[in-house]
Amino acid sequence: MSSPSGIRIRHGAHRLELSYEDGTNLALPAEFLRVQPPQTPGQQRVLVAGKRCVSLLAAAPVGKYALRLYFSDGFDTGIYSWDFLAELGREQSIRWRRYLRLLEDEGLSRD
Repeated sequence: MSSPSGIRIRHGAHRLELSYEDGTNLALPAEFLRVQPPQTPGQQRVLVAGKRCVSLLAAAPVGKYALRLYFSDGFDTGIYSWDFLAELGREQSIRWRRYLRLLEDEGLSRD
């Protein structure tokens, strides 16, 4: 997917909003972005718990291909490419349900 024409952090709603020239809009909650960080090939996914109240502080462009997101818990090393953000938008409900199931299976909480 191409880069968005609009990028907005909704601090009160704790979400990142992306808008595109074709009319597509994505609204990605901060907690969801925090628990679904990008991975490098071969990297094992780590289950991240306790992020219900995390907020998105800032987003900085990385070249013309991505955003670096800064979260209130100090996490700031994730480079979220436009393609990855679009994938998260498409798969949000599936990934969220899987995440909640994994938390439950491990006896962990969003809090």
